[in-house]
Amino acid sequence: MTDLRLKILDYYIIKKFLGTFFYSITLIMVISVVFDVSEKIDDFIETNAPLKAIIVDYYFNFIPYFAVLFSSLFTFIAVIFFTSRMASQTEFIAMLSNGISFRRILWPYFISALIITILTYFLYDFVIPNANKHRFAFEERYIHNSPVNFNYRNLHRQLEPGIYVYMESFNNYSNTGYRFSIEKFDSGQLVSKLMGEYIRWDSIKGKWNVQNYYNRKINGFHESITKGNSIDTTLKLTPTDFRRRQNAVEAMDYFELRDFITDQKMQGAENFEYLLVEKYKRVAVPFSTFILTLIGVALSSRKTRGG
Repeated sequence: MTDLRLKILDYYIIKKFLGTFFYSITLIMVISVVFDVSEKIDDFIETNAPLKAIIVDYYFNFIPYFAVLFSSLFTFIAVIFFTSRMASQTEFIAMLSNGISFRRILWPYFISALIITILTYFLYDFVIPNANKHRFAFEERYIHNSPVNFNYRNLHRQLEPGIYVYMESFNNYSNTGYRFSIEKFDSGQLVSKLMGEYIRWDSIKGKWNVQNYYNRKINGFHESITKGNSIDTTLKLTPTDFRRRQNAVEAMDYFELRDFITDQKMQGAENFEYLLVEKYKRVAVPFSTFILTLIGVALSSRKTRGG
């Protein structure tokens, strides 16, 4: 039976693995920051962004995000780099000739990969989303030239089970939806339908105001219709739901993303597949560390003539 207790050789490989990984990821982060500064320095100057905000709110949150993003790639590079050096110095030949199996040699590699995987998963699901909130807030204020502005057309949403909203179009500038209707169903039967020429968000009341409305209520074979110029209504929908950038899900931790996916699935959102990709990516990227570690060792552990 293979002895999996850590020995001096295991600590030696783990030290080389983690040391090379953190050194390489630190080096690429320095390079990334330099290139990012050169790309965005004009925006910083034009918007008079404070130096403290640039460093603390942006780059302190920029670095961990891209470090995690590049972690799998630089795991592969780190493994190839230090393993090929060990092979060129005949260290692998010495280990194998002393009766250590190749499977046993992989043990410290996978322990190191497990450490990186756990760290990456924790950062990806809980630390990075909070950092992205500050980074995105900085970008909205100092980098993006204009706020998000989309004119939605033929918008269909299920706000809650049995409650459906339709707008022919929605304008973010005026927070106004045109040709609005909301339908309520009970046990598959239509019980009410409110229609309006347009609907506008009232930021003071925190409600929607429906103009030139037509309200139809159905109770079995009995039906009542009311009309009016203006009526307030509360919907599980606000203008911020239309202004959310696609990368806003990167600012949600695991639990927020899970709840958001549930809501979007119920509403029939168009970008539902993108949300699932983001959810699964947070597991796939850390797990890929094991795969790339195995490939890296297999490629670089054999000494080649000529180096």
